[in-house]
Parts: sequence; structure tokens; C-alpha cells
Amino acid sequence: MARDDIMNILEMRFHKEMVDIYKKAKAECDYNATYFLQMVTKYGGVETARRLLATQVPSEGFTRLWEYGRLDLTMEALVLKPEYTTLFSEGETRIARERLEQYK
Repeated sequence: MARDDIMNILEMRFHKEMVDIYKKAKAECDYNATYFLQMVTKYGGVETARRLLATQVPSEGFTRLWEYGRLDLTMEALVLKPEYTTLFSEGETRIARERLEQYK
């Protein structure tokens, strides 16, 4: 299988998991992250993660999930899953890790 095919499959899986964390946050925390879902729908999971990681401060959703004690449902936690780190730069994974460490 070509590298591009593998990357496309990884990107599709990541996208699905981004939608899944939205659904879990809604079901388990009663948190309806509509803006997050709109971004994922418009830009795709990987591009949404990149855009959110490019901001200086964590998103409102990150903060809300921290308040619920559910950082496991953040995009940052998803970015750091070993199967997805190849989709992101070292800088992006560093930002995700630093945010999670700062709030734990």
C-alpha cells in the first residue's frame, strides 16, 4: 500500500475519532460542542486539530472538558495517540502535550 493511501486512511480514522469525542462529550458530560463539530465538518479532523493547536490558548471546549475532569475527550489527547502522531508536526504534538500537562 502506498504511503499516501496509508495517510488517507489514518486521516479518515482521525476524523471519525474527532466526531466520536464530540459525541462522547455530549453523551457523557452533557457538553454540546457545536462549534467544534462545525469545524470538523468544514475542515476535516486533521485540519481542525491543526487550527486549534495553532492558537495561543486552549479552546473553550478544552477548558470545559477540563472542568468535567475529561481531558481524555480533548482533541489534544487524540493527537497524542501513538497511531496519529505521524499526522502532526513535532511542534503540534509538543503543544498538545504541554496543554495536557499544564491542566493535569
